[in-house]
Amino acid sequence: MILLSAFNLTLPLTNPVLIFALILFIILFTPFILNKLSIPHLIGLIIAGILIGPFGFNLMARDSSIVLFGTVGLLYIMFLAGLEIDMADFRKNSGKSLVFGIYTFTIPMTLGTLGSYYLLKFPLNTSVLLASMFASHTLIAYPIVSKLGIIRNPAVSVAVGGTLITDTLALLVLAVIAGMATGNITEGFFVRLSVSVIVFALIIVFLFPVIGRWFFKNNSDNISQYIFVLAMVFLGAFLAEAAGIEAIIGAFLAGLALNRLIPHTSPLMNRIEFVGNALFIPFFLIGVGMLINFRTFFTDRETIIVAIFMTVTATVAKFLAAWATQKTFGFSADQRRIIFGLSNAQAAATLAAVLVGYNIITGQDASGEPVRLLSESILNGTILMILVTCTMASFATQRGGQNLVQQEVNAEEFEEEGEGERILIPLSNIDNVEELVNLSVTVQSSKRFSKLFGLNILDNLIADPNAEKHARKLMELAEKTASSTDNHLQPVVRYDSNVANGINSVVQEHKITDLIIGLHQKKGLSDTFLGDLTQGILQKCNTTTLIYRPVQPFSTISRNLIFVPDHAEKESGFPFWLLKVWNIGKQTGSKLVFYGSEEVLGFLREIHKNHPVDATFRAFSNWDDFLILGREIRQNDNLLFVMSRKDYPSWQGWMSKISHYLNNYFPDNNFILVYPKQAGVSGSDHFNPANPSMYDPLNENFERLDALLDTIGKLFRKR
Repeated sequence: MILLSAFNLTLPLTNPVLIFALILFIILFTPFILNKLSIPHLIGLIIAGILIGPFGFNLMARDSSIVLFGTVGLLYIMFLAGLEIDMADFRKNSGKSLVFGIYTFTIPMTLGTLGSYYLLKFPLNTSVLLASMFASHTLIAYPIVSKLGIIRNPAVSVAVGGTLITDTLALLVLAVIAGMATGNITEGFFVRLSVSVIVFALIIVFLFPVIGRWFFKNNSDNISQYIFVLAMVFLGAFLAEAAGIEAIIGAFLAGLALNRLIPHTSPLMNRIEFVGNALFIPFFLIGVGMLINFRTFFTDRETIIVAIFMTVTATVAKFLAAWATQKTFGFSADQRRIIFGLSNAQAAATLAAVLVGYNIITGQDASGEPVRLLSESILNGTILMILVTCTMASFATQRGGQNLVQQEVNAEEFEEEGEGERILIPLSNIDNVEELVNLSVTVQSSKRFSKLFGLNILDNLIADPNAEKHARKLMELAEKTASSTDNHLQPVVRYDSNVANGINSVVQEHKITDLIIGLHQKKGLSDTFLGDLTQGILQKCNTTTLIYRPVQPFSTISRNLIFVPDHAEKESGFPFWLLKVWNIGKQTGSKLVFYGSEEVLGFLREIHKNHPVDATFRAFSNWDDFLILGREIRQNDNLLFVMSRKDYPSWQGWMSKISHYLNNYFPDNNFILVYPKQAGVSGSDHFNPANPSMYDPLNENFERLDALLDTIGKLFRKR
């Protein structure tokens, strides 16, 4: 009793420990309870905010701490939307995003302005500002599509791109109407606003990536990298406010600017998503709920009328925009639900607009009371509109997203008896463990159907009694790195006097499909190493083998230059190494530049048409004079050479000189040597130049291009 008397338990609570504990328990148990009722947990958090807020049981006030964490959560949502978006799909769908942005801005603006002016008899400037609130929306349901794993669906890309357009236009309308109401519209107003917005956008789009690449190249500390990202988000948000637009636009553009520097499979990305979804975003949703005052809907008839009008108009307008987009581009009903769900929720920009309008006093009425640009009934109606639209948005997104996920699962053609993708990473140097594991995670086709193995060969226990301890340290670091990306790595320690024999044995025992071998960051590639590798491993293991030398973090690579020899498409391993390269482009967002003959580039262009990434294709066939390409290679380029075993269809004479080229001309570049699977490698047959079609899968197993594209398409669907 004495201890309890020391606590102040009066409402609202003021003890910060108790307040934070209460919020954490709400975040913890709300999804658990609502999952059983099939209700999106986002709605549960908003309802929880209503119940504990000042208009509910008044357990806590919506003070500065709630506002601070809520602001971080809102910016986090917009930042994640920009960070997780597939840039290739975004560019591919940019035209569709523009059309949807126009739909979702003009339809609500038209319906809102006419309805407010003619039905509610509001002044014209009030009607226009109210309509702009309908036009804007918040990606409050984005965590749902992120959790379902459908962020790369075209409907999501279109909705996210359209959000940037409509929110920018709506917030510009707010700036203009507010300026007119306060008399701040001067002769140079629009010029200043345009210049400031352009300067702000240029700083984020061009300067942020340069700063980010420099920081990630020079700082590998995980905590520092996360703090840096958070700082850049808020810097972008501040610059947006300084330019005269809402902070959420700056957070979204910051996500786009850092998109290529934070691969989707990286540990940093995992940390960003984890912290946001676990803490900041739930705080924002609870804070939104704390704004809602239901009592006004039982005491003010005008508030009820305005609230119903606002909710119905906003919902109908957003549905019409989604429906028009569906009909224009032939989307499915579930994709329409996704677009509607992502665009129907009114929260951030809507709150900003209503609070600005409410605080602008345009005069006085007959009784001397202030006349506001947006009345108190509009303020209260906005709160109800937020609750209803967020609820509808969550249900629509959940339903459409679950249906799309089910369709994708039904479309996948996994062979149940197959072992899937199994990647082996031999480890001996602790300096490149993290980079090798990160590359393995980047090139894998699917977390669910891929297995990672870390291998260390103990071959000299007598001479080095600390070998076992060193092996455990390597495996622990590899497991930790993999787990930070939500992947499991199985450690394997092999006792063998010969490293090559040890690797070969593990490949056979664990049915390894892909082998990733690392080189020391500061050492060159020797002919002896390649010779031993060829004789000891490549001729015995028919796996897709990648030999990787990391000079700088893979996330800081701006371009991947892929050199494809003639007849590479005729090798049986062509689809498998190509999928690895495609995954690099997809997961990192870095540009792929393919060099090769017109014949092989023709195959690649057809694949690119159906599975777009940021890629270009340049014809090159003079491999004996390879060094003329040196002038096109930049500091942040990764060089990827598709190799071949000697006397196989795609083998070229320049491959025997590859160590000389890399050591003498490109010592400061990352590089990957890719040895594809090739027919006859692990058996007794060898390639016969007199009968090249013997090992030509295009002649043996496929109907030329269509069949090859079908095979590659199946591999892509397995992602």
